[in-house]
Amino acid sequence: MRTEFTDLDQVRAADDLRNAVLVGLDLTDVDLRVPVDGALFLGCALSPVGQRRAAAAGALVFPVIPDLPYDVYRSRLYTPDELFAGFDPDDPASYADTPDARTYRHSRAQGHNPDPLHALAERLHDHAITEALADALPEHPVAVMGGHAVARGTDGYRRAVELGANLGEAGFTVLTGGGPGVMEAVPLGVRVGVDDGVLKDLARVPVFGADAESIGRWLAAFPADLPGSVPAGPVPAGSGRPRTLGIPTWFYGHEPPNPACELHAKYFANSVREDGLLTIATGGIVYTPGSAGTVQEVFQDYCQNHYGSVGPAAPMVFLGKDFWVDEVPAAPLVRRLARGREAERWILVTDDPDEAVGFLQEYPG
Repeated sequence: MRTEFTDLDQVRAADDLRNAVLVGLDLTDVDLRVPVDGALFLGCALSPVGQRRAAAAGALVFPVIPDLPYDVYRSRLYTPDELFAGFDPDDPASYADTPDARTYRHSRAQGHNPDPLHALAERLHDHAITEALADALPEHPVAVMGGHAVARGTDGYRRAVELGANLGEAGFTVLTGGGPGVMEAVPLGVRVGVDDGVLKDLARVPVFGADAESIGRWLAAFPADLPGSVPAGPVPAGSGRPRTLGIPTWFYGHEPPNPACELHAKYFANSVREDGLLTIATGGIVYTPGSAGTVQEVFQDYCQNHYGSVGPAAPMVFLGKDFWVDEVPAAPLVRRLARGREAERWILVTDDPDEAVGFLQEYPG
């Protein structure tokens, strides 16, 4: 297991850096006389002497990649403030100049098959996000999946807020896909409960369009002072951990990340993001009505439970009987596939959010 260093004082105090990972540090004034055999220098600045010593020891030096709107080697998750830095609620079009929007435009410009340099940069970034996410997670978080198109001010949005409030009261850390719709409503409920004043304000801008100004108006409607925010970065054991984590993607960059989640693990590769979200939800997943993406997640999740590929079968809760049994009959098929397996006992179809939360609480993990 490699030890990661992101603080200069830690490096100066170390007497052995063999196989260490040093990230984003200015080491030009550091005398690297300690062993660095097999070390990884990611985005670090080294003096000429330091470069020679690293090379002689067989260390690998990955340089800063220029002209990118994102940090390839970042060692922490994103806060909404970071993603929306520079956004002015009084000037909604200013969303176009935020790191989130600029990174999306840059990624789109590379196309589906970026050149090797940009492909490597995106993959290194996503790997760093995965490591930062692992540092932030508590044991057995739960996830909620559902439609991105559920507008603010609708009954569906309010039900998702109520579900989030129930999960929050039960003490769960809640994961979502980090986008709009149910993915915004659930963490909002976790953090503030069912606040009619907040819901009324949000309903004034129920959806957003394709342009930056429309997205900016949608962002500006969100309250700026939600409780429970945590700083980005590794979360020490025993300290206050985030209660809401979003896992969005620039693959769907036309949908901005929501401002309700305390932290975002934002990825370039949607396949890594989707599989990762399902894998880390070891406390179970609640499926609210959604479209093709949600249905895909149902069967991808069940496949993990069926084969035990990432651990014991975890709860699958289908919230909305009419939808999951009649309109989109995924639940009966999953139950049929699970017949006689350990996964069978951890499948629930219900209309009752309280029953859903109670079922998750019964799971031993």
